[in-house]
Amino acid sequence: MMINGKLFEGQIALVTGGRSGIGFQIAKDLLKGGAKVIICSRKEEKLKAAEEKLSSYGECSAFTCDIRQEESIKQLANYIADKYHKLDVLINNAGGQFPALTEHMAIKGWNAVINNNLNGTFYMTQIMAQRFFIPQKHGVITNIIVLLNRGFPAMAHTGAARAGIENLTKTLAQEWSDYNIRINCVAPGIIESSGLDTYPKPIQDMFEKAKTAIPLKRFGTTQDVSNAVCFLSSSQAAYISGISLYVDGAQHLNFDNMGLANTLKSFMS
Repeated sequence: MMINGKLFEGQIALVTGGRSGIGFQIAKDLLKGGAKVIICSRKEEKLKAAEEKLSSYGECSAFTCDIRQEESIKQLANYIADKYHKLDVLINNAGGQFPALTEHMAIKGWNAVINNNLNGTFYMTQIMAQRFFIPQKHGVITNIIVLLNRGFPAMAHTGAARAGIENLTKTLAQEWSDYNIRINCVAPGIIESSGLDTYPKPIQDMFEKAKTAIPLKRFGTTQDVSNAVCFLSSSQAAYISGISLYVDGAQHLNFDNMGLANTLKSFMS
């Protein structure tokens, strides 16, 4: 892999939601690439367990942080400044959602996902830019979003939130170019990771059936996503900013977006 060539030597990277799944793989690969990595999430016990595992690949630190809380992020920024004195790479991976038909979605549930996925990403991005990237006049931000080119039935909350992140990315790629800050998105398709295990069996069965409809006839892996993230976050992508890179086996071109919604509707009948 390209990142084994110490592509991130001497760099400090922050991976939100780095304790499991895609975030864990990204943190692992950044460490293998020579970076010192900070992972953060809300659950301290699981975060510390991930830190211990990741430390076998390089210098990894863990910090409990709620991306929905401005003060929590500022405490994280203070920690990074005190320990490392700089930040080079930010991976906005933290987020969460749940399947729901829009007509049955509680306002509380909508607000929770918007606040976590959209607002939390904005808070983290702005605070880390103000504290590190803008004064340094360099930095790279990579946002993990979703496939949203044809909407996201049964996931209206996260589709709207991630679309907001994609537009924010395009805006900041222009506004912050004077500071030599690059910002991009990676949009994974269906990825075989710990996230799939959280869905009920009928939905997991739907996903398994849908696998044959993906042009490359398989789900993605956390490694597939991490490869894209590490590329965009590295000097190899030095002239790339403001894009969304689909990592989905061409799923965005032909997939039946209504599969999840129709499965949920079947529960109601």
